[in-house]
Amino acid sequence: MQIFHYHLVSSKVRQLESRYVGKLGFNLVARYGRIGEDTVSYEAGYSWDQLDKKGFKLRLSELERGAINVVVQPGQWELPRVDHLGLALDEEEFFGVVARAQAKDLRVQEHGGRRTFISTNAGYRLEVHPPREWLDELLAEADEFHLAELQLLADDPEGKAVALAELFDLPTIDGEIQIGSTLVRFLPGGPQGRPQLEGERFAVAQEAH
Repeated sequence: MQIFHYHLVSSKVRQLESRYVGKLGFNLVARYGRIGEDTVSYEAGYSWDQLDKKGFKLRLSELERGAINVVVQPGQWELPRVDHLGLALDEEEFFGVVARAQAKDLRVQEHGGRRTFISTNAGYRLEVHPPREWLDELLAEADEFHLAELQLLADDPEGKAVALAELFDLPTIDGEIQIGSTLVRFLPGGPQGRPQLEGERFAVAQEAH
């Protein structure tokens, strides 16, 4: 069980994208959006000035480093909020979490047989995956770079932590949950609904940064 992805929503997408690329060393996979009625995507190499001249309207930017994939999407909040967390599971874990979600009458959505989303009813969603070849390739980079800690501000830290922990049958103490090699910490003072990103700590070649 491992967190490999998180999806952020912010009105400051360009600044957020720049932080991941410039400060944290992520690679820009692509920017996805529209020009007029056409759906388009642009890989790294195109500046925002070039895209603006084309009339490009961003839907989301995808960034990646090591075993972590981050998506940033335009939204109403200046400070980024988490729409969902992505988790890689083994077969038993995957079917277990889906069964627990169904037993709690939580919404489970299948997207084209490629992605499964679960609503936690706590303001954020989960994207869960059984073993997949592309995911195995991504997670193989975990020793190089992975998420060691994710800090999220919430109005009800304990409630948001319990919603996550119960689905994966994991313990939680004071708003903290250990998921694989990642510690997820829900902290007080955040907004209602989607939790707000407070900070991340990454591990690079066994050294925390």
